[in-house]
Amino acid sequence: MQTAPSSTPQRSATEEAALPRVPSRGLPGRGGGKASYVEAAPEWRATTRQVCGLWPFIAGSGTPMVGVPVGRDLRSHATVCCDPISWFARAGLIANPSMFVLGKPGLGKSSLIRRMAIGLCGFGVQPLIFGDLKPDYVDLIGALGGNVVALGRGQGALNVLDPGAATAAALRLTGAARRKLTQDALGRRLTMVAALVGLNRRSRVTDVEEAIIAGALGVLDEHHRPGEATLMELIAVLEEGPEALRRVTLARDNHKRYREATDGLQASLVALADGALGSTFATRTSVPVTLSAPLCIDISGIAETDEKLQAAVLLACWGEGFGAIAAAQALADAGVEPQRNFFIVLDELWRVLRAGEGLVDRVDALTRLNRQKGVGMALITHTMADLLALPSEADRMKAQGFAERAGFIATAGLAADQLPALERVVALSQPERDLITSWSSPPSWDVVAEQEAPPPGRGKFLIKVGGRPGVPVEVVLTQGELAVNDTNKQWRQR
Repeated sequence: MQTAPSSTPQRSATEEAALPRVPSRGLPGRGGGKASYVEAAPEWRATTRQVCGLWPFIAGSGTPMVGVPVGRDLRSHATVCCDPISWFARAGLIANPSMFVLGKPGLGKSSLIRRMAIGLCGFGVQPLIFGDLKPDYVDLIGALGGNVVALGRGQGALNVLDPGAATAAALRLTGAARRKLTQDALGRRLTMVAALVGLNRRSRVTDVEEAIIAGALGVLDEHHRPGEATLMELIAVLEEGPEALRRVTLARDNHKRYREATDGLQASLVALADGALGSTFATRTSVPVTLSAPLCIDISGIAETDEKLQAAVLLACWGEGFGAIAAAQALADAGVEPQRNFFIVLDELWRVLRAGEGLVDRVDALTRLNRQKGVGMALITHTMADLLALPSEADRMKAQGFAERAGFIATAGLAADQLPALERVVALSQPERDLITSWSSPPSWDVVAEQEAPPPGRGKFLIKVGGRPGVPVEVVLTQGELAVNDTNKQWRQR
C-alpha cells in the first residue's frame, strides 16, 4: 500500500538552522506573546511508596522527616521536621538534645518553641516550663490539659525544705536506690537554702555554714514528716542548738562559741523568712509540683524590678522541678515506672542570667547534664550580646558555652553587627548572612488596612547544625494554635 506524499515541503538541516529561534519567554513584538514572568514548575514531596510510578525522583530531599513538623523550607517548600529530642534520640543528627534560639523581639521565637512543645506532647514528651516570666506558655499548657502553678507575692508559696516528689518515690524503692534518692533530696534542699541565703545577703555562705545547715536539716527530718518543716522550724533548731549542731561547730559545751558560729547564719535565715522573700518561701508549699502532666510555673506576677525575688523563685523552681525529674528517673531505672522524657524551656534567658548570682552556674550545670537526665532543652534569648553582657568574665565564658554546646541553633532576624558573635559559634555563608539580616527589617505600613503590616521576618528561622548548610524554614501557625500564641493580649484589649 502506497502513502500519498506530504504536501508540506521538507526543509534541509541548513534551512532549519537559518530559521529564527523562539526565545523561552515567547516572541517579542505585536502578537508575539512574550511573557514577562515565567512561573516556576510546581513541586511535590512524597515517598516512593506514595508515588512509586514517578521513581526516580527529579530531586532529593534536603531535610529529614523526623521530629515535629515546624514549617516549610523557604527554598523547596518541603516540610521541615525539627526538634532537639527527635533529632538526638531518633535521627542521630545532633550530639546533644538541646537547641539555642536567637532573634529580635516579635519575630516568633516563642511561637516556634510552642509548636515544638505541642508536637512533642503528641509524641509522649512532656513540656515543662520552670519559671514563665512573661507569661508565654500558660495558655498553651492549659490547652494541653497541664498544670499551671502561680508563684509570687500573694500568689502561692514554695517550701524549699520540702523533698517534694522524692518522698513518694522513695517509698516505692528499696536498698541503694532509696538511699541515693533520699540523699539527693537532702543535697538539693541544702543547696537551695544556701543559695537563697547567699542571694539575700549578696555573698556566698561558708563551708562551716553549709555544714550547720546540713546538720539542722538532719535534725528536722528526725522530728517532722516530709514537707512539714519550713524555714521557721529551721531557725528554731538553730536557736535551740542540739548536740548534733554543736558537734559541727566544734562548740562542745561552750554555748558562747556555738552562738558565735551560728548567729550570722541564723540572722540571715531570719531576714530571709521575715523579709521580702518570706511570703514565698517561709510557709508550706501551696501547690505541689508534679510531672503527671505538662507543667508551667507562672512567675509573671513578680515585677521586673524585683530582681531578688525573681532570681530566688527561679532557683527554687529549678530545684523543685529537677528534683521531680530525678525522682521520675529513679523510678524508671528501678523498673517501677516506664521511662519518660521531658522538654524543658528556658525563655527570656537574658533575664534569667542577670537575675542574680549563681544562676549562670545553675544553667551551666543543666546544659551539661541534660543527656544524662533524659531531658531536651530549649534556651531562648535575643542576641549573642545577651550572653556577653554579664558582669564577670567567668560568667561570660560560661554563658557563651550554652550556645556552643547546643545541638543546633535556630536564628531569626538579627542586625548585621550581631552576626560576628554568632559566627564564633557556627559558620555562616554570605547568602545565609544576607538572609538573616533581611529578616530583621522593620515592618511597613499597610495603607489598605490602615495598620502596621507583619514584619518580613516573622516566623522565619535558619536552622544551623554545626558547619552544615542552614535550613531556612517558615513557621505558619494553624487556626487552632492562634489562641495560645497571642503574646500581645494587653494591646489587643486596648
